[in-house]
Amino acid sequence: MKKYTHLGVYGILIHDDQILLIKKSRGPHKGKWDLPGGTIEFGEEPYDTLMREFYEETGIVELDGKLRTAISYTLVYPLKENELEELHHIGIIYDVKLTSSQYILKTDGDGEDSLGASWIQMDKIDSIETTPFVRGVLS
Repeated sequence: MKKYTHLGVYGILIHDDQILLIKKSRGPHKGKWDLPGGTIEFGEEPYDTLMREFYEETGIVELDGKLRTAISYTLVYPLKENELEELHHIGIIYDVKLTSSQYILKTDGDGEDSLGASWIQMDKIDSIETTPFVRGVLS
């Protein structure tokens, strides 16, 4: 079995009792709701990753983030037919605030990892499929 460590940066944006999430288009969490964010590119600062990934996945640039925590989890999933991968996923998590209400939410995806962003009512979180990072930061 292949083992893989993934390091990413993710943001928690809660506004008016709603959380901004993206729907995953691929990987072990395909079809689940996740925090906006993703992979740190070589030489990139984590905060710059947050801003870049937020824009790519949600269309929002009018924000500010403050480091909250770092969390991780492991899981085994089918990488290909008859091939499993063990993933160690590490997330640097930021609390994010809007700095303007003038934005256009990207609801059609980024063509890579996201099928689109959506505001989800906080009282509906338990009724949708979410990733371990969403469950971990809201528990």
